[in-house]
Amino acid sequence: MLLLVFGPPAVGKMTVGRALAKTGRFRLFHNHMTLEPLIEVFGYGTPPFNILNSEFRNRILQEARAHGVDLVFSLVWALDSEDDRRIIEHYVDLFDGDVAFVELRADLDTRLTRNRTEERLLHKASKRDVEWSDGNVRELEEQWTMTSENGLLLAEDLLTRHPHLVLNTTDLSADDAAAQILAWLDASA
Repeated sequence: MLLLVFGPPAVGKMTVGRALAKTGRFRLFHNHMTLEPLIEVFGYGTPPFNILNSEFRNRILQEARAHGVDLVFSLVWALDSEDDRRIIEHYVDLFDGDVAFVELRADLDTRLTRNRTEERLLHKASKRDVEWSDGNVRELEEQWTMTSENGLLLAEDLLTRHPHLVLNTTDLSADDAAAQILAWLDASA
């Protein structure tokens, strides 16, 4: 199974993913596991960065599926982007539709606080310039629609065909969020 956890930057995707992995039911593959080494070598958004990021993710997801690894994959999904919709649909296809979506939400102030946590900065070197990173969180908030709060947009087909949980993490610990997600998955089975 692919449990695709999405939401805006610093909402807690990686941290909740770690809590889910800690239960032993899933392995975690978070967005920055491919981003960070590629940024270091090629720089963000360059042609080799984009090619390798796509190839690495595809291969990891293919091998996870082929070997029965239940995977949490976390990322930012611009619900108003056709390119993002196509990519997510491809991931769904790689898992033959054995996918559930968890959408995490938290208010901007909470996310800006989380943007500076020790765990985030430890695992995401590209976020260590916190002034830049805070600006990036704010900028993406303006540019993209990263939650379904105001409609499903281009994501509607995917999010209505597969189980979709919306979870506000503003006042939830990662362990509590993980427990709610697992209870939801068990109830959906």
